[in-house]
Amino acid sequence: MAGHPEADVLIVTTSSEDRFRPWLLLAGFSLLLFLITASTYGSLGVVLPAMIGELKWSFEKAFLGFSVLGVFTGASSWLPAILIRKIGVRGTLLAGAAVLAGGFLGLANSESLLSYYAGAAACGVGFQMAALIPGTHVLSSLFRKRALPFGVYFTFGSLGGAAGPWMALTLMGGSGNDWRLYWIVQAALAAIVGLICAMMVGGTKWLAQAAHEVDLEVEQEAREAPADARVYRTAHEWTVQQALRTPQFYILVAAYFSHLLVGVTVASVSVTHLTELGIAAGVAAVAAAALAAKMLSLESLMQTLARLAGGALGDRVDPRWLLVFAQGMLVVGLLALAHAASPVLMLVYAIGTGVGFGLTVLAVTVLLLNYYGRQSNLELFSLTCLVGAVSAAGPFIAGAMRDRLGSFGPTFQLFAAVTAVVFVAVLAMRPPKAPA
Repeated sequence: MAGHPEADVLIVTTSSEDRFRPWLLLAGFSLLLFLITASTYGSLGVVLPAMIGELKWSFEKAFLGFSVLGVFTGASSWLPAILIRKIGVRGTLLAGAAVLAGGFLGLANSESLLSYYAGAAACGVGFQMAALIPGTHVLSSLFRKRALPFGVYFTFGSLGGAAGPWMALTLMGGSGNDWRLYWIVQAALAAIVGLICAMMVGGTKWLAQAAHEVDLEVEQEAREAPADARVYRTAHEWTVQQALRTPQFYILVAAYFSHLLVGVTVASVSVTHLTELGIAAGVAAVAAAALAAKMLSLESLMQTLARLAGGALGDRVDPRWLLVFAQGMLVVGLLALAHAASPVLMLVYAIGTGVGFGLTVLAVTVLLLNYYGRQSNLELFSLTCLVGAVSAAGPFIAGAMRDRLGSFGPTFQLFAAVTAVVFVAVLAMRPPKAPA
């Protein structure tokens, strides 16, 4: 090689590209998750009033679109895993971006509730195909230490949820409240950013080679780790069937379910609940609603900070303890929210549910990898995400209990009890023993 300087330059360049490419992919996938979250869950509630005003829908039927979006996001989580195995990550991202863009165009052309629900359903499927499952699969294939990149990735998801309402208000404000144009813009952005991410990922061969090298490093480190290592990582690659026979997997699924159940319910009804409590305490309705909205924004901010902190700690502190802390914070936050008639209790609610929600998804994602390895993680994480379809019932349960009991408080107490059971299970959980 000494006689061929061009070859030396090529080697250095290739090595440099390989060193920075994972971080470029992290940036690309983070941008995609930010955009998808902002344009779906972060925007729909802001755009709906304009759609309702023009199309003369009832609020009940219009907001059912949220449930459709949530159910199809959760229920379609099996699809990306199958597509990635068959056509690769690049093909899955391209298909997901196309489905998502099609969903937005369906929303833009809504003339009936049926076409609106179809658009929301397509957005849910596209969300799953282009967001969490491909993103976590690629990042776990490229990074040996995964807590930090996952923390960054999920943080951008939280930021997307916070930025969505502002993006919707800004774009609609500049277009004369034209909600159809807003959805067309989101379709174009989804297609463009999805295409960019798909091109950045590279072919299946490159990703498989990079993942193989990471797997070897992780396995060697796990075998050399002392028995009392602070962070447990398996040296065995579990099959899906082996993982499904361990109670730890179902505890992690239960934790993921509880955080989704709490998250979607708090986002849907907390403002109404706090407004009712404020009015009952003699506060003007407008002031009570404004304070409730600020608490929901604070809760979103706490999600973001929790994921950043969790990403920084997840390779130094066992993620099981992060999950214990997260579930405990959810319980405290829910109990405070049930009776949050004072500013102090409102702060406890916002911090508790925000930190708990933000940390849980990060801790569960990392624990699945630490306990069962990477090779079956695509299927295991997809199975975990399936519970999103069930958790979408949270707002419906809250509304039914409100109609019968006169308050949303009992709902939050019930969900706190459910989460407390998960908290105890996580506290007692230990790493699964590798099969013989």
